Amino acid sequence: MDPSPDRFPSSTKGAGASAPPSLAGLSPEGSEVPLWHALTAAEVATYWRTDVEQGLSAAEVEQRQRRYGPNEWSRRRQRGPLLTFLLQFHQPLIYILLAATAVTLWLDEYLDAAVIFGVVLVNAIVGFIQEYRATRAIEALAQSIPELATVVREGRKERVAARTLVPGDVVLLQSGDRVPADLRLVRVRELRTAEAALTGESTPVEKQTEPLPPETLLADRSNMAFASSLVAYGQGVGIVVATGDGTEVGRIAAAVAEAEEIATPLTRRIAHFSRVLLVVILSLAAVNFLVGVLRGLAAGEMFLASVALAVAAIPEGLPAAVTIMLAIGVSRMAARRAVIRKLPAVETLGSTTVICSDKTGTLTQNQMTVTRLLAGGECFAVSGAGYEPKGEIHYLGEIGLLEEHNQALGAQPLSIEDWHGRVALLECLRAGMLCNDAVLVEEAGRYDIHGDPTEGALIVAARKAGLDPHVLQEELPRLDVLPFESERQYMATLHDTGPDRHRLIYVKGSLERILAQCQDRWDRYGHVQPLGPEAREAILAQAAAWSAEGLRILAVARKLAPPEKALLQHEDVQQELTFLGLFAMIDPPRPEAIEAVRLAQQAGIAVKMITGDHTLTASAIAEQLGLHGAREAATGRLRAVSGLELAQTSDADLPALAEEVAVFARTAPDQKLRLVRALQSRGHIVAMTGDGVNDAPALKQADIGIAMGLSGTDAAREAADMVLTDDNFATIEAAIEEGRGVFDNLVKFVVWTLPTNFGEGLVLMAAILVGSSLPVLPIQVLWINMSTALLLGLMLVFEPKEPNIMRRPPRHPHAPLLNYPLIIRTAFVSLLILLGAYGLYEWLLLVREAPIEVARAAAVNAIVFVELFYLFNCRCLTHSMFYIGWWSNPWVWFGAAAMTFCQVLLTHLPPLSTLFHLGPLPADVWAAILAYGLVVYGIIEMEKAFVGPLLFGPVWTPVPPHRP
Repeated sequence: MDPSPDRFPSSTKGAGASAPPSLAGLSPEGSEVPLWHALTAAEVATYWRTDVEQGLSAAEVEQRQRRYGPNEWSRRRQRGPLLTFLLQFHQPLIYILLAATAVTLWLDEYLDAAVIFGVVLVNAIVGFIQEYRATRAIEALAQSIPELATVVREGRKERVAARTLVPGDVVLLQSGDRVPADLRLVRVRELRTAEAALTGESTPVEKQTEPLPPETLLADRSNMAFASSLVAYGQGVGIVVATGDGTEVGRIAAAVAEAEEIATPLTRRIAHFSRVLLVVILSLAAVNFLVGVLRGLAAGEMFLASVALAVAAIPEGLPAAVTIMLAIGVSRMAARRAVIRKLPAVETLGSTTVICSDKTGTLTQNQMTVTRLLAGGECFAVSGAGYEPKGEIHYLGEIGLLEEHNQALGAQPLSIEDWHGRVALLECLRAGMLCNDAVLVEEAGRYDIHGDPTEGALIVAARKAGLDPHVLQEELPRLDVLPFESERQYMATLHDTGPDRHRLIYVKGSLERILAQCQDRWDRYGHVQPLGPEAREAILAQAAAWSAEGLRILAVARKLAPPEKALLQHEDVQQELTFLGLFAMIDPPRPEAIEAVRLAQQAGIAVKMITGDHTLTASAIAEQLGLHGAREAATGRLRAVSGLELAQTSDADLPALAEEVAVFARTAPDQKLRLVRALQSRGHIVAMTGDGVNDAPALKQADIGIAMGLSGTDAAREAADMVLTDDNFATIEAAIEEGRGVFDNLVKFVVWTLPTNFGEGLVLMAAILVGSSLPVLPIQVLWINMSTALLLGLMLVFEPKEPNIMRRPPRHPHAPLLNYPLIIRTAFVSLLILLGAYGLYEWLLLVREAPIEVARAAAVNAIVFVELFYLFNCRCLTHSMFYIGWWSNPWVWFGAAAMTFCQVLLTHLPPLSTLFHLGPLPADVWAAILAYGLVVYGIIEMEKAFVGPLLFGPVWTPVPPHRP
């Protein structure tokens, strides 16, 4: 009979508990699912009606397979490829371009129609490819299910397909296996699993079998083994408690599928801009039609004129320009080790107001490093970072002195004379190197550790002191070893010191355990001294001070054994040890990450650390990185909020907490997602980094998801918008800088292109209002729009980033594409185009009595050359070209020369001039056109220098992020 669910802690019971959600259908009676980590192994076996020795019967397996389904994640129904492709056309700006295509077809301008529709088609294809690739995130998750698993069924050990596992199956684990389902462990033998991809824990997790409190967080459930995690060491036996969608990783797969697709700032701005532009164009065309009809002109003629006006006002080159600018931004970011998977993410980076970053490997080097030593009653600092054995040991002072006093002594590298007599320091380093199973290797100039990172740090520290592991192993060969066990918290090795000499035992482990087994200690000269209460208290106080800095503490000791000793027993190291010293280590921050954090915060971007590591360690690293955030009143340290505290925080209170605090530690996957949503609810544009399966939902939810290319899982990379090829936070800052540059250039293009369209529209409206013939024809309008966008406007893509780009606050997420000063400037330049083009047209017709083809040629060239000179104004929206350099963008000069050459050919080469209904221009008219363009350039430069700042302040005035 199944036990009553009331006997067991339930996932839906207990306020504040961080529990897995209900695994519907997995309970034998359909009741609430217990918190497996809070039950004893026997209770779990009883719950699932299984036997650890015999496993399930074949009949029971078959029955449960029918009931619970295969051990795989269900695929969510996706939109078909045809509908996905058609939805790419569902955008206001695309409607405008489709209308332009229809209009040009109606005017029998088939080539122009083909060009415009080609732009629409390319944009649709790019969007379709991006969306198709995004859906592969769930497929990548499914691939992390192992193919085979070892189980016990009907008393026999079998290798079966992992997808056939059912709740209640007994699974055997060994080193190298990937866990096939969520297991409640019932037996372990030195079992450690790598769960970084799920929990964010940077080192393999020690496993045990005892029940845990119901409120234990996911990262601390040491009696559980989770699907997709890797067995790093040891062996274990577990009972399957969840399969498929019911596993912790299965829940993440569901969250990825259900995560809300967030519109980027660029897509929001372009959509808003397109809607406004659509209304303006249709309104102008309607007004134009009504005015003409009221003046007595034929309705058919006015309809044609209104169509010409609409064609003139449509910025055909804008979608192409946006795509090309983003594509060039992608290539620039790739050169800085940031691979963009979705084009709008380029600009989103420039709008980022908050970066939520993982700690291990992104902000830190993912290489444990010894930074402090205690030996012989003296404290030392160890320089250097990472696994490269380069660094020095500096004397800090005697144990018990305040850290300020130690630093005041002036930490200096130990000279040869300083090393003389410091026997305890050398012996401490020797113990760390020999009581060790890790190996330091060098491959292609890069150092790495094969084995436990903590043990690797001890080897590197000893190498910095000049110790050679091969020499030591020859001098003191290992005879036996007691491997580290979580229950005992130590490792011990037995070494031969030579014929007829005492053998040597080295022990390393947790300070509390090692210190309790020691009876004396060494002073600096290697003399044995009593380990009295005062000495013990001083050691514990120093260790506590270092722990408060986030350092991990490891103690080492030694003991002599009889010459005949050949095997090591636990009884040999239970007492009478001689204390040698302490190692204090940490995964240090990347030096470039410290500078990147400073630049990001200088640019008004908040940086938040979200990690699976412990609060003290996370807070200490955050201090070294210089993060800005709330501090604890008592200690003044950066406040670190734990996953347990997050679980107890309501959705209403979370946004304020998320904005105030910079460090979140021991977080569960769903909490990362909650934090992203909380920050977005405050109006932030959130960039989220991640490398594990657990990060996939948050990466997809974030405005810009950033995955790690070196250490990241396929699921994380597929869910992300950007992938870092070097897993470095500094690359994020570089990508944000590039993103801001891309948006700057996009705004410059829009500010440059709109006066062409509006100016053309005003020229046409003016002609209709006064009752004259059209100064420019529809085919001429299309030529102006497409050729200038290609040869002039796109040259702005290559504008270098302005010097102050990372000293601005982020743009307001909901700010329009153009602010009021730029709108005023756009209107002013449009009027200048009207004045020049229509004025020259009327002057040539009425005063010079030139043919209408010549007058239209003057109007067309006046529009083009005002745009050409205005292009140089737009290279910087607030300063002159002297500020950014005349030749800093040679492509602008190339475009201007190419545009001039094309206009001369168009005007004077008969086949082209005949096709576009233009006539040749006299030299004095050319001179007038060029002079007018130069005058427009001068006027806009004066407006930048005097009128703009006087009326509006700087034209580019970034709006600070929304703070409700």
